[in-house]
Amino acid sequence: MAHIDPQIKPQPVIRQLDDAAINRIAAGEVLERPASAVKELVENAVDAGATRIEVVIADGGKTLIRVTDDGCGIAAHDLPLALSRHATSKIDGSDLLNIHSFGFRGEALPSLGAVGRLTITSRVPPETAARIAVAGGVTEPVAPAALNYGTVVELRDMFYATPARLKFLRTDRAEAQAVGDVIKRLAMSEPFITFILRDASGGDQRTTFRADAETGDLFDALHGRLRSVLGRKFAENAIAIDAERDGFHLTGYAALPTYSRGAAIAQFLFVNGRPVRDKMLLGALRAAYMDVLSRDRHPVAALFVDCDPTLVDVNVHPAKSEVRFRDPGAVRGLIVSGLRHALAGAGHRASTTVAGATLGAMQPEQVEPRVYQMDRPSFSARSMTFQAQAPQPMAGFAEPSARFEPVEEVATPVRQDLPLGAARAQVHENYIIAQTETGMVIVDQHAAHERLVYEKLKTQMAENGVAAQALLIPEIIEFSDNEVATLLGFAEELTKMGLTIEAFGGNAIAVRETPAILGEINAGKLLRDILDELTDQGDSTQLKSRIDAILSRVSCHGSIRSGRRMQADEMNALLREMEATPMSGQCNHGRPTYVELKLSDIERLFGRT
Repeated sequence: MAHIDPQIKPQPVIRQLDDAAINRIAAGEVLERPASAVKELVENAVDAGATRIEVVIADGGKTLIRVTDDGCGIAAHDLPLALSRHATSKIDGSDLLNIHSFGFRGEALPSLGAVGRLTITSRVPPETAARIAVAGGVTEPVAPAALNYGTVVELRDMFYATPARLKFLRTDRAEAQAVGDVIKRLAMSEPFITFILRDASGGDQRTTFRADAETGDLFDALHGRLRSVLGRKFAENAIAIDAERDGFHLTGYAALPTYSRGAAIAQFLFVNGRPVRDKMLLGALRAAYMDVLSRDRHPVAALFVDCDPTLVDVNVHPAKSEVRFRDPGAVRGLIVSGLRHALAGAGHRASTTVAGATLGAMQPEQVEPRVYQMDRPSFSARSMTFQAQAPQPMAGFAEPSARFEPVEEVATPVRQDLPLGAARAQVHENYIIAQTETGMVIVDQHAAHERLVYEKLKTQMAENGVAAQALLIPEIIEFSDNEVATLLGFAEELTKMGLTIEAFGGNAIAVRETPAILGEINAGKLLRDILDELTDQGDSTQLKSRIDAILSRVSCHGSIRSGRRMQADEMNALLREMEATPMSGQCNHGRPTYVELKLSDIERLFGRT
């Protein structure tokens, strides 16, 4: 009997996989779940020029996905080719960087046919409609069908040919929610197309999402579509974004800082109309809101970056959900500067949801239903009535127990038609009550003045630069070769913020100067934190955030304190300064500095409407 040496391993044999195995492997890369299949099919419909796309799913898309569109259709003789791998009508293969469509690889349809039961019915007028079916990679011949126009793609029993994949899917509800998220993202990128999503689970179809095609120019159409997808409150509290730099164009809408979320679940980014989840873009969005939101709050935005297709590579991820820019620094700078400029342009504006939350916190006393409804008197009639009903001093009665201060007459009355109105009172030595033409404003004097001082300090620092303090003995810090190169490439930006570094031979860096405003710091730890951000995001806001934090603390201590009694002219001066200062609608931590209540809301609290 021959003795086999256990140390000798059998020689591996290279085999050519068959088409069925190849398609299933490709499906594993492209199709993670039913939402992935919906994404591929809907993108095909958009590329076909459809103006109306209807999606029907059942059981979260596990048993049925049907996409119907009114696009250009597929000719009968092209149907077998459409199910071949790497067959596409969207590119000719000569230039993979000049891509103008969603799809371009030609992998979606054959991958779907390899893992499920796929049927395609299509018609290109004036020809008759045709149908082709494939199940588990086995294709049937083309047959005549009935269809007026467009294309219907139906996928049943997804992953029936690879049952192991079914074990990794989530509940029907979770999968249906993922499908809805995909449809909503595509609907945001194509406001001129009607999108309909129906759920046929249990046999009855119900519409779970519908967004009719918008009209008008791009900004009006986008605003209307975002109202349909993200809701009325977002549309009311969003500001338009329109900025351009170095061949990149940024558009979209971003919410006010006071309209924020507790998690980063409402941040939608698009590159040349393609929904993406790009870490660099998300980091730029976060950096733009850095000094108007606390760390536990997240901005809400829908941003669209458009550029020449040759400036971005979309072929770096199997699902095309990530992109790579030729100049990522320019894109990041555009997002940060464009958003900050738009937020500054919003001035003192704060979210309308703040007033809604305030009204919701007020619980009026329950009263019996009124028998009659009084007509609302005019403003002059109300003023005369209030004067007649004002308490008059009467002899023999005790003096009022509360402090009473008559309001001094102002030589020049303050106009109520100004955005924040005219100051009328101060309560609890902390809140200013102002009257506007349409209601009233309650201002937190400390938070408001803190923001004003903070913006002044930032302006002064931007004009004069960050003062640096030279170290008597430079601090020498060791890094790796790559880390030294990364930090030195960012040295010019650090110098502008008062941190001067230079090479010190080998793998060492010498810290010569540090920002004076930070006092004594651990330069090594700071550089490590900056290096982590540069490696992760390609940019760093670590040093700036530390400087801004110091300015924030200085502004907090230098602002009007709670408990300070203010005169009428001081209160009005604070209101006017708020109106003229960017981002004064929220404090340094993202909380509102004022609440505006409309007269109609106040009257509703008292049942006068």
